[in-house]
Amino acid sequence: MSRSDQPETLWVDDEAGPVVRPYAMTRGRATTKSPINVIALVRATELPPPLRVSMVPEHISIIDLCRERPLAMVEVAAHLNLPLGTVRVLLDDLLAQRLVQVTEPASTTLPDDDVFEALINGLRAL
Repeated sequence: MSRSDQPETLWVDDEAGPVVRPYAMTRGRATTKSPINVIALVRATELPPPLRVSMVPEHISIIDLCRERPLAMVEVAAHLNLPLGTVRVLLDDLLAQRLVQVTEPASTTLPDDDVFEALINGLRAL
């Protein structure tokens, strides 16, 4: 077995440092108590607390990112370079501890087809 195949080196990337799999950050959880839309805005409600036993460093990173201004969940995932499912679980943890506030987008319902037909007919008449 060469040095690069040894178990302790498989978890280290020379450029990124130690590699932690997303399921390790969420302790194997893949579901949340409440669904969070990818465009929902995330806002930190307070300064990040000291790292607790129930938290991973990514929890603190989310709070730091969303302290200045609200970010969409998809933006948080992009900044942290994490899958959306992982960020959704991490946000669920922070919501339970009331460290973030998530504002879901307003539901948009499209008007009936009659409204669109009237609009098209009105434009044609011009």
